[in-house]
Amino acid sequence: MVGPGDTRMASFARVKRGWRRWGAGWVFGLIVVSGLFSGCDGARAQENPLGQVETPAPVKSKPDATKPEAAGEAEAPGAVRAPGSKLPRLRMEANLVLVPMTVTDPMNRLVTGLEAPNFQIFDNNIGQTIKSFSTEDAPVTIGIVFDLSGSMQSKFARARRALTEFLRTSNPEDEFFVVAFNDKPAVIVDYTSDVDDVEARMVMLHPENRTALIDAVYLGVNKLKDAKYERKALLIISDGGDNRSRYTESELRRVVRESDVQIYAIGIFDEYAPTSEEQLGPILLSDIAETTGGRMFRVSDAGDMTDIATRISAELRNEYVVGYRPSDMKKDGNWRKLKVRLVPPPGLPQLTVHFRQGYYAPSQ
Repeated sequence: MVGPGDTRMASFARVKRGWRRWGAGWVFGLIVVSGLFSGCDGARAQENPLGQVETPAPVKSKPDATKPEAAGEAEAPGAVRAPGSKLPRLRMEANLVLVPMTVTDPMNRLVTGLEAPNFQIFDNNIGQTIKSFSTEDAPVTIGIVFDLSGSMQSKFARARRALTEFLRTSNPEDEFFVVAFNDKPAVIVDYTSDVDDVEARMVMLHPENRTALIDAVYLGVNKLKDAKYERKALLIISDGGDNRSRYTESELRRVVRESDVQIYAIGIFDEYAPTSEEQLGPILLSDIAETTGGRMFRVSDAGDMTDIATRISAELRNEYVVGYRPSDMKKDGNWRKLKVRLVPPPGLPQLTVHFRQGYYAPSQ
């Protein structure tokens, strides 16, 4: 469980000192946050906009319909991508595979200040030579997937405040959109970098009806194909499992695996889940987040949500990006498993690295 007030990031030197002192800790996060905002604080909520917005669901594709672009086929600056165009599974530039990752210590504090020699990367169990290494705070396109089902009523106000804190601690150049969902998902805030635009829309909402979580995440991943920035993330805020979607778990897992999106989740789960869907919800969110190099944060106390949202924002702004040229350049479209090993500076405790589990090789 993430404790409130753990708001410090640690460089590796501060981690060393903090480990000895057992100070407050940072938590790593891949964004899946559960539990949407509650109506206007003290004001009467307006009619639920999800009953008025029609957002066509993504068209189901065959398993091989989204094969990645050939390595090195980078789009020209300013190029416009046609609807339904294909994306690489993992960001690739001139045959260079770029892998974003974060590092945490045993107290879940974010670890910064590491260098390229502290990382070893393996592609299908074959060691690779690192060609590029960066830690810049580059802007990100972030999709928010917000649960507006009836079970969120008691958690809505705190979830909304957590989202506000996340947006306001992000890079000022980040762009956002919001997918809200109950019986169905809908894009209620389109691409914007203005936090006030998001907040103004959020106060009009109120939770009701059932939970189409899988459809909402599927829609969010699909929407990110139109992102302005190469770095893309999805933050899910929800309190339980799915009981309304048309898409299946296997279809969602496939599209997530094929995407180049990092997923973080904030899960606000009841201690005693009454249905099988709610019991399996945490497993689904955790699995899809970890597949992409993100994490799910389980919330036991709704008061912790703001602190967790701030930590996720900090992680997105402090990622290591390691680049390498695969020793196996076959363009066979097959899944390549990734593994990262840390070689930390002497004196540090055991560290954990969070990274995407793999990518699909180009098929042409």
